[in-house]
Amino acid sequence: MYAVIKTGGKQHRVQPGDVLEVEYLRGAEETLTFRPLLVVDDEGRTHVGKELERAVVTATLLGERKGDKVRIFKYKNKTGYARRAGHRQLLTLVRIEDVSLGARRGKAGATEEPSAEAEAPTEPAEAEASSTP
Repeated sequence: MYAVIKTGGKQHRVQPGDVLEVEYLRGAEETLTFRPLLVVDDEGRTHVGKELERAVVTATLLGERKGDKVRIFKYKNKTGYARRAGHRQLLTLVRIEDVSLGARRGKAGATEEPSAEAEAPTEPAEAEASSTP
């Protein structure tokens, strides 16, 4: 099962067990949840639209690190202009633990029968209401 999630302005195709480098997440907790953006594939069956709303991707925070250095060099010919700079992006490492579709939601009372416990509190209230003159 895999899903496509969005984090840090990028889209990632993830499945359980994947380790991702995503843009730095400030104040991230030990467990993270992502809502799939585009699609969830469950063993060849694709889920989109309303089915996608109940899907959840859970991940565990592994740590943070800096990415590879990007070197920037600006140069203009015959003017003596040359600038050097560099940048290292902060990254958060996460491990995808689970991709799940969640529980099916049906109409209230359509699949469940009322239990005897649910009926018990209403009977004494009816008896008290009928006994008052």
